Amino acid sequence: MGIWIFRILVILACPVLVYFQVSPTTTGLVVGTAVGLAIVILEFLVAEISLMTVISGILGASCGIIVAKIVDYTVFQMGNDRLYHIWDQYAVLRYFAFGALGMIIAIRKMPELDDLDKDLRKLGKRRGADMKVLDTSAIIDGRVVDVCETRFLSGSLIVPRFVLAELHHLADSPDALKRARGRRGLDILARLQENPEMPVRILDKDVPEIPDVDGKVVRLAKDMGAKVVTTDFNLNKIASLEGVVCLNVNDLGTALKPVVLPGESMPIFVMKEGKERDQGIGYLDDGTMVVVEDGRRFIGKRVDVAVTSILQNPSGRMVFGKAKGEK
Repeated sequence: MGIWIFRILVILACPVLVYFQVSPTTTGLVVGTAVGLAIVILEFLVAEISLMTVISGILGASCGIIVAKIVDYTVFQMGNDRLYHIWDQYAVLRYFAFGALGMIIAIRKMPELDDLDKDLRKLGKRRGADMKVLDTSAIIDGRVVDVCETRFLSGSLIVPRFVLAELHHLADSPDALKRARGRRGLDILARLQENPEMPVRILDKDVPEIPDVDGKVVRLAKDMGAKVVTTDFNLNKIASLEGVVCLNVNDLGTALKPVVLPGESMPIFVMKEGKERDQGIGYLDDGTMVVVEDGRRFIGKRVDVAVTSILQNPSGRMVFGKAKGEK
């Protein structure tokens, strides 16, 4: 209702202003009413157009008029009075033509800026800009901070806005565990931003056609020519299928664990019983699980264990051995 009152006031105000300020005649009232109606019609048209299109059109028209001025100056510098006289006769038409052409070009080509942004990022990648996109699991895990501080990673870390939004959503969750994970992720991001040698950039770029965050991360990394840093085994598989290089922090941790060879003997403190009969469970200093055959009777004691086999997979490493005797 309020907008219609405003429109009526505009239609009434324009003829009144023309009548008292310009021409107190019937013609003045008609001209003022026409201007008021034109303003209301223009308001209707603008309501159907996006703000980006309006801004693009204004910038394009302005650039077109500037180009028209430059062409005017060029024709004047030619020193041909007859040509300049003919050219000057069409001043209004040429300014309108250049302005309209600039507006059309700007509106038509503005959507291509998004593709241009992708091309520039890919060009930056080819020139050696080493970018890595962090996913939610890698941020919450936190070990990426230690890896960055040891300078094993180089380039820039990219945190998409939708990953940051997911962390905020977790931090505000009514579930205590999710809330703790979200807050830890935000704290880890704050620590990453304190490292001057590893710049962290928040990227305002979304992939609306993909609903899940993992898919968005992989597609964004693929478009940018970047790598993905994660601890999620499933995301690792998706990235491999998409041809995106994935840096799994778990794989790095597994690769850096001390090497244990079959036949070696090592002291193990047996903490609890295993799933199978007479098995005992212990752990190495780095957290690797050791399954001890005939180790159940040594629970709560330290024994020498002879390594028989090693099982290693993307989720971690397990060592199997046989108890030799109490140490």
